[in-house]
Amino acid sequence: MPAQRSKSERTDAGKQLRRDPYEVLGVSRNCTDQEIKSAYRKMALKYHPDKNANDPVAADIFKEVTFSYNILSDPDKRRQYDTAGFEAVESESQELELDLSSLGAVNTMFAALFSKLGVPIKTTVSATVLEEALNGMVTVRPLLLDQHITRKVEKQCAHFYSVTITEEEARAGFVCRVQSSDKSKFKVYKNSVSIPLGTIHSFSSSTLLLLYFDREGTGGLSLALQEDCTKTGKVTSAGMYFLGFPVYRLDQTATSMAAAKDPDAAFFKKLDGFQPCEITELKAGTHVFAVYGDNFFKSASYMIEALCAAPFTEEKENLRAVEAEILSKRAELSKFESEYREVLAQFTEMTSRYAQEMQAIDELLKQRNEIHASYTTAPPMKRSTSKNRSRGSPKETKEEGQVRDKKPTMRDRPKKKKWFNIHLKADKRNKC
Repeated sequence: MPAQRSKSERTDAGKQLRRDPYEVLGVSRNCTDQEIKSAYRKMALKYHPDKNANDPVAADIFKEVTFSYNILSDPDKRRQYDTAGFEAVESESQELELDLSSLGAVNTMFAALFSKLGVPIKTTVSATVLEEALNGMVTVRPLLLDQHITRKVEKQCAHFYSVTITEEEARAGFVCRVQSSDKSKFKVYKNSVSIPLGTIHSFSSSTLLLLYFDREGTGGLSLALQEDCTKTGKVTSAGMYFLGFPVYRLDQTATSMAAAKDPDAAFFKKLDGFQPCEITELKAGTHVFAVYGDNFFKSASYMIEALCAAPFTEEKENLRAVEAEILSKRAELSKFESEYREVLAQFTEMTSRYAQEMQAIDELLKQRNEIHASYTTAPPMKRSTSKNRSRGSPKETKEEGQVRDKKPTMRDRPKKKKWFNIHLKADKRNKC
């Protein structure tokens, strides 16, 4: 009978069976980020649990595809893997990935509690919604420029909108924004560049997603971009900005994961998620956006609007200047972190030495006092207590008690003079 393998041995065996992430996704080692996203989206849709119920083989392939994408989609992990293989990739940094549409009530409740505790849960847009869009089975409503629409989207559902822009409007720039004021958080998607399942991060039990879709040759829609919401004052909002120059999005998921391991990392990694958007401008024509209700329990109200950027010339220049400063600050933070870590290590070392030196000095002074006290031939003195000092002989104590208890009698009290016994002398000069 073969001996049972330990848990570590089984884990090592599992690692040896892992396939190369590039091989799993069917891409070359010098592929672009966009090619990785496109390959992952196609394979995730093909092997998604929603489409392959009770198929353990498809479930395993889906997990393998997702694991491979999690490595190759992260620049740091991809570089580590290219250098030293799987051993260089921190397995504990792989985030929990869920498709909420396939969760039961109990699991949905568990996921919601996880999210409320601040753990970033990576969720996927429902495969049903994506497949319906790809097959052209969704209703698309028109959204006019410089106008807004207010609606409520149900959980795990999406509202699709089409926006038509002219050549002049495309050159001036285009913006699509969504906002909500009912404590809902949402994300925005657009149809143009393939985006994989599992790239949408939710941090609240009530979330919206803003999406952008590309039109396929068959007439269907393929997911291209997505944006996360941010909270400003009492509203949460997300937007896509196609202004003709590189604009950036800030993904805070990596920051929150790093902060869980190292509180200082929350500051130094704050700008790591500041990355350029895949698309900087739109061509003239009709474009499709969607608002997805990535919610756990309830629907979410929102307002969506599409704007031509022509009247916002000053805002465009301000955005370009501010994002350039943020990029410069990100480079400075990297250098500052090295200096900070070095000084912090020195401070920690000095603090530890301070405590050790204080303890050593106190111990030496104690030994010195003991040596001083040893210079004597007299027997050790008994320490007198306040109880002993106050203790007298029983007789004295009894007499003192009697004196205290003895009350003065009438005879012992001095006689008080009454007013009529006071001798008054009259001044004879005052007599008439």
